[in-house]
Amino acid sequence: MQYHSTRNNSISVSSAQAIKQGLSVEGGLFVPDNMPKIGLEEIGSLAAKSYHERAYFVLSRFLTDFSEEDLKRCITGAYTREKFGTDAIAPVYKLNNSVYFLELWHGPTCAFKDMALQILPHFLTTSMRMTNEDKEIIILVATSGDTGKAALEGFRDVSGTRIIVFYPDNGVSEIQKLQMVTQRGNNVSVAAVKGNFDDAQNGVKKIFTDDEYKKLLDRNGFKLSSANSINWGRLVPQIVYYFSAYADLYASKEIKLGEEINIVVPTGNFGNILAAYYAKKMGLPVKKFICASNENNVLTDFIKTGVYDRNRKFHTTISPSMDILISSNLERFLYDLSGCDDKLVAELMSKLNKDGVYEVNSDIKAKIADLFDADCCDDKETMAAIRKTFATDGYVMDTHTAVGKCVYDKYIARTNDATKTVIASTASPFKFNQSVLIALEDYNAVAGKDEFELLDILSKKSGMKIPASLAELKDRTPIFDTVVDKDQMENTVSDFLKVE
Repeated sequence: MQYHSTRNNSISVSSAQAIKQGLSVEGGLFVPDNMPKIGLEEIGSLAAKSYHERAYFVLSRFLTDFSEEDLKRCITGAYTREKFGTDAIAPVYKLNNSVYFLELWHGPTCAFKDMALQILPHFLTTSMRMTNEDKEIIILVATSGDTGKAALEGFRDVSGTRIIVFYPDNGVSEIQKLQMVTQRGNNVSVAAVKGNFDDAQNGVKKIFTDDEYKKLLDRNGFKLSSANSINWGRLVPQIVYYFSAYADLYASKEIKLGEEINIVVPTGNFGNILAAYYAKKMGLPVKKFICASNENNVLTDFIKTGVYDRNRKFHTTISPSMDILISSNLERFLYDLSGCDDKLVAELMSKLNKDGVYEVNSDIKAKIADLFDADCCDDKETMAAIRKTFATDGYVMDTHTAVGKCVYDKYIARTNDATKTVIASTASPFKFNQSVLIALEDYNAVAGKDEFELLDILSKKSGMKIPASLAELKDRTPIFDTVVDKDQMENTVSDFLKVE
């Protein structure tokens, strides 16, 4: 299978090249030249298989230039019981007879990004060998909170790579910040950016498309790549867990084979819900995708109106990983819905970059309306969802999963849709302990207490064990304290690499 750019589909590269490169030369995103089809009987057969086997079943259809041995080595190296605490890797929790949480946060950094970022380093090093790459790969990452730590942990001390993570100053939770600034490893660097996530993301994209700077890096023996979900190697592993969730529901007789489900995803960058959409295109029986946003509801408005407008107030919320106004992976979605019209996508992305707004045509609007529902909620509603779900079902959600549950409840109130529904649970509640405890108790429960006291209180309240990776932060000393202006990010990369 070959991969084309969303902005120039005459470009054609192997999956190894797409993963190594991250972003196409003109700024487009790599997409497969076709969507492999999986039949119902094949999906049913996954019920008896392990997560490793399910992953191979899906990934082997996309990474066709990887040998069976290489691909299986990548999978077994990434998804271990030691890293994820469970052989299920991405277990499904039954909340009631119609709602199920797909728990994607059992990995080493307690967020769904581990599902992709534990395997991406294996993909990348394999791709480097396959393409005879002799330069050191420099991973640039912009993070709204979770991607940064997951990428740092995944690439820590991986031979032939270095990684630089940029996060918005004052735009992540205290636990997320601690996870990043205390990161160990001989090949890692972390810097805060004065601004929001979009500023950090735009800065990274600017570096990727700066030809002169890339030539400078090339002369010094470096080559850029990305661990953000703009990299196909980040996105493709996410398709796996939607098939896995369906297989688990079928195995436990919660659904019949072929029965359609709804999928709810709290999302800011559109990558996680795009993976679910790709799963449906492959054959997964999905009735409706429900896109859940916080107050930064640019995706909600787009799905409802067909107008994408980032010219709006940026809100700092208690679900910071979704505080995003430029949803990068929407580009891949538009490419697919437009019938692979690369000129249209390039035009829309140019309008977004120049004016901050674009509108899709009536044909694309109709396709979106048929597939998607969308809504949003504010911090108060998010808190209420956490409180209500714990009171009713004894289940503690983090602030992002709660956005998904809140939007789902609004959807049910509007539609009375009785379809069984999987909600992507994207982070451990312990990563956002302060907000979760305020929701479950009140402000007095957190007043005057540090992050580690809050972890203990939440553990007692929820009956859940504190993740070891968070508990050990108490004994870690911060290593990184760099704060940079958004127009100085390139200089920060140069300082780290010692190039002039």
